[in-house]
Amino acid sequence: MPRPVRCRRIEQMPVYRSFSPDDITAAESVRMTVDEFESLRLLDDEGLTQEACADRMNVARTTVTAIYESARKKIADALVHGKRLLITGGCCVFEPVKIHQNIMEKGNTTMRIAVTYNNGEVFQHFGHSEQFKLYDVEDGKIVNEQVVDTNGSGHGALAGFLHTAKADALICGGIGMGAQMALADAGIRLYAGVQGSADEAARALAEGRLVYDPDAHCDHHGHHHDGDCGHENCGEHSCHGN
Repeated sequence: MPRPVRCRRIEQMPVYRSFSPDDITAAESVRMTVDEFESLRLLDDEGLTQEACADRMNVARTTVTAIYESARKKIADALVHGKRLLITGGCCVFEPVKIHQNIMEKGNTTMRIAVTYNNGEVFQHFGHSEQFKLYDVEDGKIVNEQVVDTNGSGHGALAGFLHTAKADALICGGIGMGAQMALADAGIRLYAGVQGSADEAARALAEGRLVYDPDAHCDHHGHHHDGDCGHENCGEHSCHGN
């Protein structure tokens, strides 16, 4: 009987989920798991050692080595043989890094709405949001508000930022498909295609009358995502043990 797999800690969900060669129509696909992507992000993009990467992902260093080698072979397969690369699945738990600012306390029965925010308006480009305004709702009424800075978080980190801020819903303007999937992975409901006053939009959602466009997206972020990822766990395997 194979040894159970320990779930790997993921701090940042991939926003860009699908890559294809421009000069041919790829007939075959290579599937990279989210934990394999995370090992590439930490080791190659952030430049961590394998020991540091293992600590961040909550696995053994030998596990990181195996995950990383698997990811590199899949990239080589896609590049050399002209295959489509898909990033999805894996035995993962989404645990974004901490926010280094004070966030207002959230009650047990509170719904927290986040709005992309700029000078009182709903900011129209999710991936470039420098601020969110948080609204806590109880019994259909807004009871607390707070503006928070994203501190330069990029596309891939914004869903994690909102997850850490305990947001239940997001109101925004345009948003790419990959970012939509990252929000879904984080269990955050999306209300896109909204314009105008942020306060009015939050109040409308709290009262159940918000008009939004479920098909709104940013054209330059239209990335396709195949496969399935859960809200808390993006896994295809049972995760127990070490």
